[in-house]
Amino acid sequence: MSSLVGPDEDDPRGKPPVPDDVQDAIRTLIRWAGDDPAREGLQDTPARVARAWKEYCVGYNEDPAVHLSRVFEEVGGYDEIVVLKDIPFQSLCEHHMAPIIGKASIAYLPTDRVVGISKLARVLHGFARRLQIQERLTAEVAQCIQENLKPKGVAVVVEATHACMTARGVRTPGVNMVTSRVMGTFRSDPRSREEVLKLMGY
Repeated sequence: MSSLVGPDEDDPRGKPPVPDDVQDAIRTLIRWAGDDPAREGLQDTPARVARAWKEYCVGYNEDPAVHLSRVFEEVGGYDEIVVLKDIPFQSLCEHHMAPIIGKASIAYLPTDRVVGISKLARVLHGFARRLQIQERLTAEVAQCIQENLKPKGVAVVVEATHACMTARGVRTPGVNMVTSRVMGTFRSDPRSREEVLKLMGY
């Protein structure tokens, strides 16, 4: 008899097993928070949480620079700024392991080659899917693009909310943190910097 229920992303069948010590750690946390990990609704939670964390932190398993290895040199003489705006991303604060949710804008001024625009988003996600602080995330994305594309300039602006501030501690929702990193001509030439930030909407 076929099931009427669709595939469940938390269905353990066909997935690698979760080590006992990892599940025990999650049970300990549940118990410490005040609940009973043995009750029905929580019995499968340790394995689910463990698999979810593997997905949250999948960036540790990749080198974001790989996404910039294929470039296009036939650009028809194009030598102006390339901007990818408002790329959504999610990360985790390394201090409280709470969500960081935001958007990033990435720009570069090419020399003689460009990269597929989806690759810029993949670089961002590769670094974001790790335990992070926003300042380092911003710098890592910019540095990766600078080192691998060798453009005349790079600019990265990240804007995000931090659950470690909105859901705990000072508990102040509705606050966005903005960080930026500019390199090359965007750093040395004020007019170029003003132009790229204007294109990004800042």
